Amino acid sequence: MFQNICHIVWDWNGTLFDDVELCVENINWLLEKYNLKKISKDRYREIFTFPVIEYYQRAGFDLNKLDFKSLGREWMERYEQKKFEAKLAHDAEEILKHFSLKGIEQSILSAYSEHTLIEMIDYFNLKNYFKHIVGLDNIYAESKIELGKNLIERLNLDTNSIVLIGDTVHDYEVSRELGCRCILIATGHQAKAKLEECPCVVLNNLIELKNLNF
Repeated sequence: MFQNICHIVWDWNGTLFDDVELCVENINWLLEKYNLKKISKDRYREIFTFPVIEYYQRAGFDLNKLDFKSLGREWMERYEQKKFEAKLAHDAEEILKHFSLKGIEQSILSAYSEHTLIEMIDYFNLKNYFKHIVGLDNIYAESKIELGKNLIERLNLDTNSIVLIGDTVHDYEVSRELGCRCILIATGHQAKAKLEECPCVVLNNLIELKNLNF
């Protein structure tokens, strides 16, 4: 099924970087600040979505009364202070090395700020695994589709030889727009049941990728 893959496009947050607990803590800090009810990790994984403005509404913020951009700045400022408290996803470096040794090129496509994304990848000493590192030029976690289209043009490959690996329904939506295949990993920001609504392969963890015979 995946034998002809020559390039993997990775999502970062929730896929290679396990920041789910940090994001739950961060949104609860923001909810509490505005006297709103905190949410559980399970609830977070049920309501998280792109664009993130919709997730804020689901979490309980009344955006008729509160400014989303101000909330986003508050959230990101605290996240940036605490981001190094989060770790790489379990087996992330092992699976990156696995595909690198097989001669499969890899890139990152993220809704994270590109400047900070590069900083994080340097911190974890992963830069040598990636041909391209692509992120947004703002902090508001909007769609990755246009970024992805630009990346596909730069790769100049048959899209059938590219697979996008992520942890959200939006990653599947991006893959569909780009014309490449998709695998979703159920350890990130959205619940497995939600991911399984997408007509693509859904795995329990990163190490299961070894069973797909790329």
